[in-house]
Amino acid sequence: MSKGQWITGGAREELAGEFAGEYRDGRSIRAIAEAHGRSYGFVHRLLGEAGVPLRARGGDVRTGAGRAAR
Repeated sequence: MSKGQWITGGAREELAGEFAGEYRDGRSIRAIAEAHGRSYGFVHRLLGEAGVPLRARGGDVRTGAGRAAR
């Protein structure tokens, strides 16, 4: 799908499912957006529509990922 094109119906649900799978596998919203040529806001919105619980900011606190650069 080209950037800027409206995505509705089944195509939107399919894309939301794909984003949800990637997010659950540990990819960040920014990484998903960049890989698919979409905005952060679009990916965030679709994850919300799919009912995906979002992780807290700052990376995985169990491993310290995201905290080393601070």
